Amino acid sequence: MRRADIIAGLSVAGLMLPEAVAYAGIAGLAPQHAILAAIVGALTYAAIGRSRFAIVSPTSSSAAIMAASLGTLTADPAVKIALATITVALVGITFLAASLARLGGLTGFVSRPVLRGFAFGLAITIILNQMPLVFGVTPQAGNVFGLVAGLLSDFGAWNGVSIATGAAALFLLLALRRLPSIPGAFIVLAAGIAASILFDLPGHGVATVGIIELSIAIPSLPHIPYPMLAGLAELVIPLVLILLAESWGTMRALALSHGDRIEPNRELAALGMANLASALVQGLPVGAGFSAGSASEAAGARTRAAGAIAATGLALLMLAGVRLVAHLPQPVLAAVVIAALSHALNPQPIVRLWRLGRDQYVAIGAAVGVLALGVLNGMLFAILLSIAALVRRLASPQLVRLGRLGSSQNFVDLARHPDATPIPGVAIWRPAEPLFFANAEAVLSLIASQQAADPTITTVVVSLEESFDVDSSAVDALIEFDARLRMNGARLLLARVRDTVRDLLMAAGAHDLVARSSYSVDDAVAGLSQETDR
Repeated sequence: MRRADIIAGLSVAGLMLPEAVAYAGIAGLAPQHAILAAIVGALTYAAIGRSRFAIVSPTSSSAAIMAASLGTLTADPAVKIALATITVALVGITFLAASLARLGGLTGFVSRPVLRGFAFGLAITIILNQMPLVFGVTPQAGNVFGLVAGLLSDFGAWNGVSIATGAAALFLLLALRRLPSIPGAFIVLAAGIAASILFDLPGHGVATVGIIELSIAIPSLPHIPYPMLAGLAELVIPLVLILLAESWGTMRALALSHGDRIEPNRELAALGMANLASALVQGLPVGAGFSAGSASEAAGARTRAAGAIAATGLALLMLAGVRLVAHLPQPVLAAVVIAALSHALNPQPIVRLWRLGRDQYVAIGAAVGVLALGVLNGMLFAILLSIAALVRRLASPQLVRLGRLGSSQNFVDLARHPDATPIPGVAIWRPAEPLFFANAEAVLSLIASQQAADPTITTVVVSLEESFDVDSSAVDALIEFDARLRMNGARLLLARVRDTVRDLLMAAGAHDLVARSSYSVDDAVAGLSQETDR
């Protein structure tokens, strides 16, 4: 076992405790339900999953969905725990079913700019949600903008001792980063407990964690009315979506940073088993949270063993020091979470997209979407934005006119290669995007207008090298374009035509157009030369 994994695991364990306490409070359940879920979730994922940084434990977003949904179903604590257990089990089953159905490929709709913007926005969201604990005020509901407004309106109620405690803990955490061989989060938690006892911080209005009772019981199901059980179906799908969005966003973003490879269907199965394990201990739903994953990365984790060590460290901490943990100040817990996410606020990945001039608005949209709409809706908004940007790019007519490069068989962009020469009387065009229903007519009409403006052009060659396949609208547009050129006294030849496109043209009855199709631009031009020689 590597020393780096041990240090990283202990550091992450120091983060898992404050997160578990906070997320249990969000869900309206006792802290033990989140702590046990964190222990079994991280252990299960370490055994099955493939991301070396992912720490599968309760997340803030899933806890919020649980709270909102369970609160509308029942106020009975026993029934609420039973419903939560059933829900978590159904979430696990859904993930396993998605894995067996090989639906992991759907994660491909989440592009890298979306992930980068998502990670940036999520880091800001989680950090801002820790601020009420630092300032010693009651958290405000709603999005982060409402949270900030609420914090400012409660300025008079801010607790100076609480703020000083959180600031000191954050300063110490950041200072200890210069000593990577030391588990900084554990040291800061211990220092927070000692300060709470020595300086009587609760007596100065600083909130503490309080006693956490850990007990594992066999899940029991009290009598639950059928309408209440049916209402769980509306809860499972949002939970699965939010856990998938947050978990895959975390796993993929961290993997991209280090060149790691992860397999989506395997990760779905790992998340499914982790949630089933959490249900067995009556825990909260679990996923790969961004803050814990980022903390594992920042602490230098090398293998998945770091996650198992983190779970073991958390279990030992609770077994040996549960009475001491009761004195832990909540501003210290918040500082641990903030420090773990501080490096994720680096805007460099988005700035790089801006320099490239590609997808920067998608990344910014993802970040703003998470901030304004929440994690799930923000991710869905970013995906739709990404798809809209793709459709806009594909639908915009972009043409390249080709010429022969020297005496070779290569045909290149005339605008980029001054040494390339056009073929007399022939215009060779290459659409920059695949032809499909949204752009075929616009692209071919642009070519027709170019031909009509130059009466010396008697032959038009269209290279379809970007079009592996075409739809019926594109086939009809090609046939109509051929007829339009004939009316103008010009001839159409197709080059780089794949067999799938030929088959579609044959099925559409365009046999003559298929006869004028070549597998390369050079073949099309050579055929013209042979006709001239005859």
